[in-house]
Amino acid sequence: MNILILGGGGREHALAWATMQNPKCDKLIVAPGNAGIALIAECAALDIEDGGVVAEFANENAIDLVIVGPEAPLAAGVSDRLREAGFLVFGPSKAAAQLEASKAFTKAICDAAGAPTAAYGHFSDAEAAKAHVRAQGVPIVVKADGLAAGKGVIIAQTVDEACSAIDDMFGGAFGGAGAEVVIEEFMQGEEASFFVLVDGETVLPIGTAQDHKRVGDGDTGPNTGGMGAYSPAPIMDDEVTRKALDEIVKPTMAEMARRGMPYQGVLYVGLMILDGQPRLVEYNVRFGDPECQVLMMRLGAQAFDLIHACADGRLAGCSVNWADDHAMTVVLAAQGYPGSYEKGTVIGGLDGLPEDSSHQMFHAGTAERDGAVVATGGRVLNATARGATLQEARDRAYALAEAVDWPQGFFRRDIGWRAL
Repeated sequence: MNILILGGGGREHALAWATMQNPKCDKLIVAPGNAGIALIAECAALDIEDGGVVAEFANENAIDLVIVGPEAPLAAGVSDRLREAGFLVFGPSKAAAQLEASKAFTKAICDAAGAPTAAYGHFSDAEAAKAHVRAQGVPIVVKADGLAAGKGVIIAQTVDEACSAIDDMFGGAFGGAGAEVVIEEFMQGEEASFFVLVDGETVLPIGTAQDHKRVGDGDTGPNTGGMGAYSPAPIMDDEVTRKALDEIVKPTMAEMARRGMPYQGVLYVGLMILDGQPRLVEYNVRFGDPECQVLMMRLGAQAFDLIHACADGRLAGCSVNWADDHAMTVVLAAQGYPGSYEKGTVIGGLDGLPEDSSHQMFHAGTAERDGAVVATGGRVLNATARGATLQEARDRAYALAEAVDWPQGFFRRDIGWRAL
């Protein structure tokens, strides 16, 4: 098969790596890709949010399956345009992608489905939003309604902090994403990520993970897109997983189908778990980043078979063959992230790293310039490894991270501390 993956981050590098392990893959193109992806697949410069451009490119390259990595092309309707052109696509429609593109939409779906989640208010007026904060008290969670690249969520500890976040959002700090806000109760508990594939009818669980959102050791400092992750998530035992499926995911999928927007693709289910009871924090309509890296490391070549079956409506006959293993990824980020940081710094030491089925350095924000690999983003590399135990996976991942020669980068030293 000829396969096209849209995206250029660590998630897409992991998807490309797993796809290349599968003998069904004859040709792989990743658009736009990055310096690490270019070592294993063809990269193409493409406007991945323009469905017409992507469809034309897929036609010219005889593509059999398009895997959409990030959320922005899904929210822009690229999957719809590709399906109209006759392509097999992994990723939900624009209508179904509202589960991530609009937090207010998701809350309304959860209300209709009876899915347990945080109590909330939805506002298009700053003063009404502030009045709600004062009435509810703190801590409280302020969210930009739309897509804000993982940055439009503020956990406010004081009323002033919440009101300031509201002003920032309505003032354009997150662009159009903050034109409306959702304000939620602060949920206590332990967070975990649950991943399922859905083909419009069948729901197939494919793994659990936990990530570290705060930039600093001990889960301190501002939130980021994720500084590391591990899989499986110890808190997601069989009973919690069953409740998440039966009380949250399946009712949501039934409500989506009832509204004429059946879901197809991967669904990231962000959960808060307290005393064995899961509640929904958020849905994402794509693999998490960096959770995708640990899932792909554990799934290997079968990941592509599952993705293909999902796109083709054949999940009912599928199962996941899990090894009794663990995986961890450690994010190497540019100094200053998630604030301002320098771009274009040279990264050394990548050539001699061990890369096999147990060790991979996935690139997230890199480019090749004059024969050197340079950093182009905030989160730049994902040192990823698996092992028979979480400790073994951790030791291998940190050995990879330590071997990189990049003075302008940093990484957390305590990924997995809660589980270990």
